[in-house]
Amino acid sequence: MKVRKAVFSDLPAVMDVIATARDRMHAYGNPNQWVNGYPSVEVITEDISIGVGYVVLNDAYPAGIVGYFAFIPSPEPTYATIYGGAWLDDILPYHVIHRIAGSPDAHGIFAAAIDYAFSVDRNIRIDTHRDNLPMQHCLAKHGFTYCGIIYLDSGAERLAYQRLEL
Repeated sequence: MKVRKAVFSDLPAVMDVIATARDRMHAYGNPNQWVNGYPSVEVITEDISIGVGYVVLNDAYPAGIVGYFAFIPSPEPTYATIYGGAWLDDILPYHVIHRIAGSPDAHGIFAAAIDYAFSVDRNIRIDTHRDNLPMQHCLAKHGFTYCGIIYLDSGAERLAYQRLEL
């Protein structure tokens, strides 16, 4: 697996990966995350425009692109207040992973994204829906610590995680 910045020509393949991931998420007990077309082509286009969109590539697959994620430097405004816990560190800069999605038949996408993230920064935060049990499993498997609850601008609750390597 390789990770690189997404470019506009990746958009159709990225949107296919996202649609497949959204459908799978909804079918496997998480119907309330990624609703109403989120993340939309406009959101992904913005990620690419500002240089925070990344693709995960695997040459063994015909399309090549098997995953997508946004990798955004701090601060994340919705992380300013955390409930029922605390961040592992609330002073150091960090990066956030958002909108991670992968093709269901490709394995190692999350690991590739995390490996890339930690090659850039040793302080990574991520959040997920309470019903997204596969993501919670991946986070635990890759050394993330549950830190508490944050709320999105929409008011939706998310479980917040952090992995800090000093």
